[in-house]
Amino acid sequence: MTLTYSEDDLLALSGIQHFAFCQRQWALIHIEKQWDENLLTIEGKQLHECVDNPDFFEARGGILTARSVPLSSYVLGFYGVSDVVEFYAVMENGITLNGRKGKWQSVPVEYKRGKPKKDIIDVVQLCAQALCLEEMLSTNVNYGYLFYGETKHRTKVLLDEELRNKVVEYSKQMHDLFEKQYTPKAATDNKKCKSCSLADVCLPKLGKKQASVSNYVKKYLG
Repeated sequence: MTLTYSEDDLLALSGIQHFAFCQRQWALIHIEKQWDENLLTIEGKQLHECVDNPDFFEARGGILTARSVPLSSYVLGFYGVSDVVEFYAVMENGITLNGRKGKWQSVPVEYKRGKPKKDIIDVVQLCAQALCLEEMLSTNVNYGYLFYGETKHRTKVLLDEELRNKVVEYSKQMHDLFEKQYTPKAATDNKKCKSCSLADVCLPKLGKKQASVSNYVKKYLG
């Protein structure tokens, strides 16, 4: 892979989940620096605090577990933190770890509140973490896990070519919007807006009202 971005160009990896959910939400948070908490974001933050310990490293049953692992990719232009990275002892096609014998396979684990979703907003973030690990460790990461707080169950995610291409596509779009400092317009009548912590900041109905006013002016005063 060709290195595309410099350190100054790196964007928050966690933003890819916002971007997949709503490009305007991502821009409000990462370009305009606006943020607002709601019950969903608070519950998500509390769940992440349970695993936020960069000094934690555990070895058990052929599995090494590290928490709050720093990540970066100069190909995607991302930086961030993986909640958990597990290293599995393998016979071949693994990496070597300082102070550990044998070969190891790295597997990212991302913690989420709620339960598995029908869309891809969680899996693209997990895949982006995996691509960072591949670049940093010169290895292959074929799958990862999403752990959901509501179900207390982890879901295995296969990181196929289609998913990887989607991450690359999103990263390019994110960098393009960030470079232009452009915030997409608000959607109208979008069901996703009801669960968005930035609903009041975004004012999704404003775009519709502005259009109505414009039509009125054209009809009666134009």
